[in-house]
Amino acid sequence: MTNSFLALALLAAAGPVAPPGPSARTDSPPADKPAAGYAFTFDTLLAEAKRRAAAPYAPQRSTLPAGLDKLSPEQYRSIHFNADAAIWRTEQLPFRLELLRAGNNLQAAVTVSTVEDGLAQDLVATPAMFEMSPTLPQLGKVSLPLSGFRLRAQINSKKAWDEFLVFQGASYFRAVAQNLSYGLSARGLAINTAEPSGEEFPAFTHFWIERPGPRARSIVIYALLESASTTGAYRFTVQPGMETVMDVQLTLFPRTDMHVVGIAPLTSMFLFDETNRGRLDDYRPEVHDSDGLQITSKTGEHIFRQLANPSILQVSTFTTQAPQGFGLVQRSREQSDFQDLENLYERRPSAWIEPIGDWGAGALELVEIPSGRESNDNIVAFWRPAQALSPGHPAQFAYRLTWLAEPELPKGLGKVVATRSGASLDGKRRVFILDFIGAGEKTDGLRLDLGASRGKVVNTGLMSNSALHGMRASFEIDPNDADLIELRLRVMRGDNPLTETWLYRWTAP
Repeated sequence: MTNSFLALALLAAAGPVAPPGPSARTDSPPADKPAAGYAFTFDTLLAEAKRRAAAPYAPQRSTLPAGLDKLSPEQYRSIHFNADAAIWRTEQLPFRLELLRAGNNLQAAVTVSTVEDGLAQDLVATPAMFEMSPTLPQLGKVSLPLSGFRLRAQINSKKAWDEFLVFQGASYFRAVAQNLSYGLSARGLAINTAEPSGEEFPAFTHFWIERPGPRARSIVIYALLESASTTGAYRFTVQPGMETVMDVQLTLFPRTDMHVVGIAPLTSMFLFDETNRGRLDDYRPEVHDSDGLQITSKTGEHIFRQLANPSILQVSTFTTQAPQGFGLVQRSREQSDFQDLENLYERRPSAWIEPIGDWGAGALELVEIPSGRESNDNIVAFWRPAQALSPGHPAQFAYRLTWLAEPELPKGLGKVVATRSGASLDGKRRVFILDFIGAGEKTDGLRLDLGASRGKVVNTGLMSNSALHGMRASFEIDPNDADLIELRLRVMRGDNPLTETWLYRWTAP
């Protein structure tokens, strides 16, 4: 699974750039453009993806242009896009587009184009668009190869243009909403994730971005995806704000039979929390971009599966019908949860997927990869269709992806806000403590619906937790000889659940 970590590293190739403050309007030149554009619509993109799928896969190979290839890696990394050269900066439009140069270890560059009135123009990134040290050699009009782009809007303040979306690296993209920072990522497609044969990483090779109107609240992005197994045509309609909402339409044109396909994949990092902190020697109480997989099943059951950093790769499967929604969420929202003043994990977004239309039979899969470093994204969640995708049979999917602090639960339904685990006093059993809020703190007439796939559950309890205005559930489990135990718990009044369903996979150390 090392390739997963390498692919995610591409996202940071250009390095973080702080949002610029307000500045005077300038006439800095945008990208050089061809004299004339070419016709472009979503239909032409679909036709192009279909045409390419009928031909053998020919991965793009690129080399750095003359001049750039003479720079040292340190010199090349010092080149950053100049915010004053952003596309549409000199126009009274609600969005600004910035280009991201490719890394100096370039293998394949992407093309970024703008679309206006049905005509597309490919952008050329000249040295004039970038900030460079005066000690660097003069590069003239050489075109810098691109790895992707980012978009800015005034989502937090009318005084600043904040970055809210970036597409960079394979088919990865990230977004934020108001008062949040980048964290987990989404992908256009996952292929053969966690398979012994190795994962395949499709890549967006060409983006088209529609010029927004002066009063536009959303922006439309098109993308061509290519890999050895498939091509794809994508349309993203993105509206940033208190929640950043992306409506995604995609059509895949398989080149080969595809048996392990991940639709709407999300990728995140989970190193440790209160349940497994003892495995890692770290001053912080928790380190993660996401701490749970949240699901609303087809039948309406609300599920929270606590994430883990296992000692061996784990794949978990949920539901046989497409859920109403699923996502990787960050519920730890206090600075004291992490005690990390640099990474600010409490400000990482959650991402929530809502399928549109009939996705057919399949399963929601969660992949947890062993990791010893917080720089590794080791969590993947996606919908896996039950039926293989085959050449000659295009596959269409649509969904809404919302980036937000946390998806809401129905009013009055309790949610898990903390899970803690440790050894019993005699060291023979595992103790679990769960805190719920949102369903009150009175426990009279309530019971625990608690199950374990193996082992023996003892010493169960439910008490009021006035400090949280909630409830605390507790139990111990004797694993006996079990190496893996699936745990399930919810608080009930009679036959009615008062809380979401908590799931946890315990594995022997």
